[in-house]
Parts: sequence; C-alpha cells; structure tokens
Amino acid sequence: MKIDIITLFPEMLQGFVSSSILKKAQDKGLIQICVTNPREFTLDKHKTCDDKPFGGGSGMVLKPEPIFEAVRKVKTPEAKIILMTPQGGKLTQNKALELSSVKHLILICGHYEGIDERIRTILADEEISIGDYILTNGALAAAVMVDAVARLIPGVLGNCESIQDESFKNGLLEYPQYTRPRVFQGIGIPEILLSGNHQKIEEWRHQQAVERTKKRRPDLI
Repeated sequence: MKIDIITLFPEMLQGFVSSSILKKAQDKGLIQICVTNPREFTLDKHKTCDDKPFGGGSGMVLKPEPIFEAVRKVKTPEAKIILMTPQGGKLTQNKALELSSVKHLILICGHYEGIDERIRTILADEEISIGDYILTNGALAAAVMVDAVARLIPGVLGNCESIQDESFKNGLLEYPQYTRPRVFQGIGIPEILLSGNHQKIEEWRHQQAVERTKKRRPDLI
C-alpha cells in the first residue's frame, strides 16, 4: 500500500512514520508513506496557503489551489482520497479494515479555521473523523488513521493472532489480560487461566469481553 499525506506540517509526522512498526513495514516494502507539503505548490514568495473567508468571519481558510496541485502530483488511478475532518464519518475498526485493502490512500489534512469547500466537494472521495473533538490540524488525525490501517495489512504485524484478539473484534472490547508475576500487590490472576482448559478459557474470555463492553461501551452492544 502507498499512503500519501498532504499537510502543512510534515515535520509533525517525521518521527511517527520512521519509528516502530511503521518503519519496519516500510523496510519490508509492505507500505510506502510519503508526506507532501502543499506550500511547495504555491506561486507567491510567502508560500501562502490560507486566505480570509468570503462573507467575513474569524480565522483563515485553507486555499484550494495548493491542495489540488499537491493531489495532482501524487494521485494514481487507484487512489482513494480522504479528507480528515471532524465533519466526516467516524473512524472505526471496520472502516480501518476496509481501507487496509486499498492500494493507494491520499489523506488531506486541514488546518486554520476550515478548508475551501471545493476541496471537499471536488477532491475528496470520503471524509473521515477520528472523534468528536477539534484538533490543531489534521496531521494528528492522519497519523491515527495511518496507524490503524497499516497494522491491518498482512505481514505488518508479526503475530496475526494479535489482530484477532484485539478490542472491537466482533463488536466487543478486549477481555482482561494477565502476565507474570502470578500475584502482584496481593492480587492474583483468575484460576481459569491456569487450568489449561482452552475451551473454558475461551468461554471465560468471551464472557469477560461481553461484560466489559456492556459496562464501558454499551453503545457497542
């Protein structure tokens, strides 16, 4: 998969895309992540990417020309263009799984007070939000998106079972996990996990996942 991120602040993503699992995945050739600054496509000496909104109002609006040119440079026939915006549909595990099969993702990161509406209506194939809150800019949202999607690409994670047992699998939160020591600060681990009865353990884990989801995220039930 190729992922292009269009943002005014590429330096915010440098450490992120060159660390941990993403770095290993790129080294293996499983994904390719490129970051493009739309300031490279401005025509004035100040590299202006924003302007005052028509009709008045506070704040500045991201201009369409630099974004359109940045997308034109990186776009391929199979590209899916996503605008990171709080107005979009919410990013879920199922959406991340769906996007993990796309060959080329282009993520447009907003900034300032808003974006020119023509970026939304002409360029974007889809709008996605990572939650009901406002961030300084869309680069942070794009980072979340990239991490959620990339780890679902076959081969990116070393242990395939780790994906199968994660939160939101089958719409449930993950069951409690324990490791050594068997007793810590007076609290031991459930005896069922020491029984060696894998069927009973799986039943216990499912029951715990259901109970935890009902208590913490009843909206998922």
